[in-house]
Amino acid sequence: MNRLIEMDVHERPKWHRWLFLSFQHLFAMFGSTVLVPILTGLSPSVALMSSGIGTLAYLIVTKGRIPAYLGSSFAFIVPIISVSQGGKYLGNALFGCFVVGLMYGVVALIVYRFGVKWLDSLLPPVVIGSVVIVIGLALAGTAVDMASKKDVVEALPHTAAGWQHLDGTIKSIDSAKGTVTVHVYSLKNFSVALATLAIAIIASLFFRGFFSIIPILIGICGGYLVALAAGMVDFTPVHEAKWFQLPHVVSPSFSWHAALVMLPVTLVVLAEHIGHLLVQGELMGRDLTKNPGLHRSLLGDGLATCIASLIGGPPATTYGENIGVMAITRIFSVWVIGGAAVLAISFGFIGKFAALIQTIPTPVMGGVSILLFGIIASAGLRMLIEHKIDFSDRRNLVIAAVIMVIGVGGALLRFSGIHLELEGMALSTVIGILLNLVLPKRAKEEKTVAEAA
Repeated sequence: MNRLIEMDVHERPKWHRWLFLSFQHLFAMFGSTVLVPILTGLSPSVALMSSGIGTLAYLIVTKGRIPAYLGSSFAFIVPIISVSQGGKYLGNALFGCFVVGLMYGVVALIVYRFGVKWLDSLLPPVVIGSVVIVIGLALAGTAVDMASKKDVVEALPHTAAGWQHLDGTIKSIDSAKGTVTVHVYSLKNFSVALATLAIAIIASLFFRGFFSIIPILIGICGGYLVALAAGMVDFTPVHEAKWFQLPHVVSPSFSWHAALVMLPVTLVVLAEHIGHLLVQGELMGRDLTKNPGLHRSLLGDGLATCIASLIGGPPATTYGENIGVMAITRIFSVWVIGGAAVLAISFGFIGKFAALIQTIPTPVMGGVSILLFGIIASAGLRMLIEHKIDFSDRRNLVIAAVIMVIGVGGALLRFSGIHLELEGMALSTVIGILLNLVLPKRAKEEKTVAEAA
């Protein structure tokens, strides 16, 4: 067996291990997957259900060879809000998302026809490695923010001096209630996050047997108990939730305007998809763009997006959080991913279980996110080392430097007229590709490429 793999794609664990491993992936994706529908006015229950169905469809299309979980895509938040106009035209927004899913199919057909050799010239190791580092570190600020800060509601100041004495960042103002919500540092939150992180690290390094392959789940459970002891867990949503609930399904409504607004986002999600697939291939020690093929992966993502749009869920994308789990555990079983998908579908109908997971405090998820995102960044660094990227060559130095600063710094390229935003990883990937194509190569490198051809 490949030394990089603890459990390969087609290996199926025993049922009790299977359940815990799938729960670990469910916890990793849950927060982000339900956040997107909350922000856009869609149903969180439908988002859970559509993510599970979409993941199962993806696994089928990719012949069960790519263990990827597909959750809600953040790239569509702004266009959905823009098209839906406060929820009045959600159907139109869903139609636009459906068209993006169809575009995935068009691109998949092109890739199938012309192959993936063009990827070698567009995405050499120096670009891929740097982008992988960006994938891990771009959300580092988010992870630390989740771990160390909280929202505090205070009385609305009535003087300039009162506003100046507000600590933290102002998130919202409610004039009717006379309150302001401030995002502030919390030592208590950060302590819980660090405790969660410590538990996950200890489980990963020192536990043996089955417990060594569920460090994220152990970290979340341990952190949850610490947060519970600290009085940070509110069970009110669990008491109020129903045991069984039917998700609120919204159907798409035909709108060319919505399609035109959504289509430019295809560029963003394609870059994100290819980046994630390359990361997984590197972690598994195999070229997933060739077997089962980039075209199958794109088609699976497009199908998942179409399914989500038809039942009222947000568009799908492969999740970095779940890639991080696989990077830590070295378990790439599609049975585990499929189990997480089935759990997500069932939680879309079982209200109390979904509400219980939502009671996990943000600092707990922030603590494990620090480890998850850091592991992905480390994989990118390892890629650069293993491919022996020569940073005495100023060309490599410039490409890597620009990609990482643009990506980690959160640079934004916005075209307001067509509602297109290139930010973070997507923008850094595009700029990295352009720099690789434009910057002249050293004579020695050009000679090597010519000889290889």
